[in-house]
Amino acid sequence: MTAVVTAHGVTKRFGDVTALDDVSFALAEHTIYGLLGRNGAGKTTLMQILTGQAFASSGNVSVFDAPPVENPAVLSKVCFVRESQHYPTFYTVRHVFHTARRLFANWDDTFAHGLAADFQLPAGRLVRRLSRGMLSALGVTVGLAARAPLTFFDEPYLGLDATARQLFYDRLLADYAGHPRTVVLSTHLIDEVSDLVERVLLIDRGRLLLDEDADDLRGRAVAATGQAEAVDGFAAGRTELHRERLSGLLVRSTTLGGLGPHAKALAQTLNVELEPLSLQQLVVRLTAPPTTTAPADREAAR
Repeated sequence: MTAVVTAHGVTKRFGDVTALDDVSFALAEHTIYGLLGRNGAGKTTLMQILTGQAFASSGNVSVFDAPPVENPAVLSKVCFVRESQHYPTFYTVRHVFHTARRLFANWDDTFAHGLAADFQLPAGRLVRRLSRGMLSALGVTVGLAARAPLTFFDEPYLGLDATARQLFYDRLLADYAGHPRTVVLSTHLIDEVSDLVERVLLIDRGRLLLDEDADDLRGRAVAATGQAEAVDGFAAGRTELHRERLSGLLVRSTTLGGLGPHAKALAQTLNVELEPLSLQQLVVRLTAPPTTTAPADREAAR
């Protein structure tokens, strides 16, 4: 693995608030990452540090083997697209493309104008006159057409409707196949991007909870539904993330552990129904206060 980003012990404090707490990871080249977490988890702060827009209080960051702050050689390889992107008041869409052409060595003007047509972006309109949806479309167009070796998307597609978001995902995958680069998607729309991301970074309250392949996370947790006593038997020895009472005497317990043969056999014996959690459901449960904590039973997942 060739790392384009390494972070070691990155901590960021704002007065008494710790936005990032001893965060360490590496981003590999030619990989699509999902940077996930709740509002205020520290995702945007982390991206600001990685793109040289903020300093860490402690720890160190290397991007393309060098510090990113005030480093044109590094930053010329980085594209950071944010939902709240700001442009000069006199800029039109055409001005944005012209500026991007000068900033990004891999900029593809034909691709950019094709995307603008797909998103129905009027080239001559002032950016400040664009609707929220068009502003989001402009952001993702720049992020895609820049073809920067390291590209961050910080929720810039929230203003897009479902059809336009799907268009963005389709164009991203198609262009990534022909022009691989490292892409980081910071998003709350986890189910929509779950098939796109190859690796997941999960941040909660400033700490890195997960840094794992997306395929390994699918099915990491399971929801067991049945009579309370039967569910207790299945959940025994597992780490329980959540429990809720359903109608009548039925309960549902969400536990860590996969759907291996032993787990399936045990559930069948206890008359318990099992359902794997989606990536979004897993993130929700991992970042919510656990209802019960017990040693994980690794054998149960085999």
